[in-house]
Amino acid sequence: MRVTVIIPALNEAGNIRRLIGEVPKSIMLPVNIEAQISVLVVDNGSTDETAAKAQASGAFVVSEPRRGYGYACAAGVAAANKAEVLIFMDGDGSFDPAEIPLLLAPIAANQATLVLGSRTGQIESGAMPPHQQFGNRLVSGLMRLLYRIPVTDLAPYRAIQRELLLSLNMCEMTFGWPTEMMVKAARHGAQIVEVPVAYRKRWSGQSKVGGTLRGTLLATYYILGVTLRYGFGTSPSVRDNPKF
Repeated sequence: MRVTVIIPALNEAGNIRRLIGEVPKSIMLPVNIEAQISVLVVDNGSTDETAAKAQASGAFVVSEPRRGYGYACAAGVAAANKAEVLIFMDGDGSFDPAEIPLLLAPIAANQATLVLGSRTGQIESGAMPPHQQFGNRLVSGLMRLLYRIPVTDLAPYRAIQRELLLSLNMCEMTFGWPTEMMVKAARHGAQIVEVPVAYRKRWSGQSKVGGTLRGTLLATYYILGVTLRYGFGTSPSVRDNPKF
């Protein structure tokens, strides 16, 4: 199984080298399938040494100067054209690469085409501020209500078959990109599975979402917008990221 870990990164020079060092190069999954893993970092307009440090750590680096989580993810998908499975992971060290086998196992066993890493495993104290927890619970509840998928988390740490992702025609270039993936996958009848993962405090720097109340409110606005638009049968055109 050819796997690419896509890490969208904006000013993560203090974290990216350590994070890449924790990603295993290959793992043997329980169903006796070997996963060969490469790392692709998308530099989303960083003003620090994120790109240079990622490249020095052995990752393949692509540049996407248009700010926006969705733009960064889409650039990573386009560049990872030899992968069968894509894993999305934040660049701040909040997710543990040692848990990659948890995300890949259901796909290898043909039990899922999209696996969501739910932060119900263990949340480190201070990793998710109350306002971010509230927004996450609100949107997860709407997802269960509107789409009948039993999700507990918006799960930025996730694995998906590349073929499925390409079929979804993703167009949300904001923080709503992961939510768009979930709702479109549900509408496509994809096999969606949640697995519990740990959630750590970012190693250094400030979160673009949970680090400020404004960041959380803007992200929640865009995520809610995607959830409700698709829930009521309307599909957005390409939408740009809010300016912070």
